[in-house]
Amino acid sequence: MKFTAVLAVIAGILMIIGGAWAISFTYQNVSRENIITPSDASIPNTLVRGPLTLKSQADIIRTHALRSADGQTYSEMPRQIPKLDKEGNTVLDEEGNQVMVTNEARDTWVTATALVTALNLGIITYLFSGLIILLGLISVWTGLIFYIISKKT
Repeated sequence: MKFTAVLAVIAGILMIIGGAWAISFTYQNVSRENIITPSDASIPNTLVRGPLTLKSQADIIRTHALRSADGQTYSEMPRQIPKLDKEGNTVLDEEGNQVMVTNEARDTWVTATALVTALNLGIITYLFSGLIILLGLISVWTGLIFYIISKKT
């Protein structure tokens, strides 16, 4: 039982170290981007560092992307749209057909989705790392209890 106790303590210590490293790694990688939430974010004008500011930034990026796309998501937008001239009139080819161009709102949506996904992964990393630290503390505590019980028997 002493061997099991020692293994539980060692495993717990390794989990705590791993979880703390992951939090530090995530913090450093997010910090080096120098992201500041915009004034209309739920946490305005704040450096993005931890899970709450990551969430605030992800939410506002999605809000801005929806606003720029007239409330449509990527799958709701057409791949191509009619080309417009300077006056806002549809441009026609020699045969009288609309000239179609790439829908730039879809490209913006793809970029926004990539950014939101990266920010959300940061949140998940923080939460998962916290869980690993908690499990490490439980493992250390269990190992210590096993060790104490083994000394009494």
